[in-house]
Amino acid sequence: MWAVSDESLLAGLGTGDPEAVAGFIRRFQRRVYGLALSIVGDAVLAEDIAQETFARAWRHAQAYDPRRGPVAAWLLSICRNLSIDTVRPQRAEPTAPDAILAMQIPAAGVEPSDAAVRADDAARLREAIVLLPEEQRRSIVLAAFYGRTAREISEADGIPLGTAKTRIRTAMIKLRAAMTKEREEALLKDQEIE
Repeated sequence: MWAVSDESLLAGLGTGDPEAVAGFIRRFQRRVYGLALSIVGDAVLAEDIAQETFARAWRHAQAYDPRRGPVAAWLLSICRNLSIDTVRPQRAEPTAPDAILAMQIPAAGVEPSDAAVRADDAARLREAIVLLPEEQRRSIVLAAFYGRTAREISEADGIPLGTAKTRIRTAMIKLRAAMTKEREEALLKDQEIE
């Protein structure tokens, strides 16, 4: 059975051939379980995801297209998507951008001088974010602080994907310019004092 190609095992899985099903699972079970475990970090949950991955592969075996990549990549993408979908609801829900900007998050194990520089940078960044238009501020906070993708932001805000991407990019350009300007002004002020 081990000499059989991945594609042949997948075809046998799709038809329900018991030997092909067993061979397919034996061939990929470690990789599928390992990927799920690395994403979700819970052994029991990873087992459930692995089981669902094989069930979906069985249900959608006919949809596999060898021109788009090997069977292993197809199967692991199913596992990855299931794992991410499982973890995603556990992520924190967005709060108002202004509430995040008001947070003072201390850094552990940082020298006082470094902490002061970071605090100054964080304060300047908060000020620059506050000056952004509301839609850009919301998009950059969701992307940077909550790890949302442009697609997730577009779906949450009911806007086209391109608009979400533009808002994030424009906000980043404005923030970079503001931070660079602030840093240059601070350096000039320090030079005047000396």
